[in-house]
Amino acid sequence: MPSFDIVSEVDLAEADNAIQNVTREITTRYDFKGSKSTIEMKEGVITIFADDDMKLRQMHEILQGNMQKRGIEPGSLDYQKEEPAAGQAVRQQVLLKQGLDKELAKKIVKAIKGEKLKVQVAIQGNELRVTGKKRDDLQDVIAFVKSMKLEQPLQYNNFRD
Repeated sequence: MPSFDIVSEVDLAEADNAIQNVTREITTRYDFKGSKSTIEMKEGVITIFADDDMKLRQMHEILQGNMQKRGIEPGSLDYQKEEPAAGQAVRQQVLLKQGLDKELAKKIVKAIKGEKLKVQVAIQGNELRVTGKKRDDLQDVIAFVKSMKLEQPLQYNNFRD
């Protein structure tokens, strides 16, 4: 039976390349001269350290732009609460969303079943497996899930006939 997987993954190597580009851009920008602003990534968690809120917002824009250039959608960045550091400085962690959480997976399954498409959807860990009798049914599911306008970017892979 034809099947495919719905996943949400981020290529950590590309994310690391984007972080290096952000670091390079911060060191060359005029508005960051003399600033102690830094950005680093460890195990899928990006830590942004900025001198003040304005520089933090600018670093968000730089980060999102570089991530998009590397093929990582901004929806896969999960900004955590800002933490005050020494003086005016601000620290913020950004998580890279890997996999589907249970609530989102259940929401997608419920929506697909509500459409009365002739497919079976199974939650397997942090991904969804969709199986059906016809390839056209699976393509309808992909088109429907894309039209749901979810905040988390999804990929459709492992398509088998």
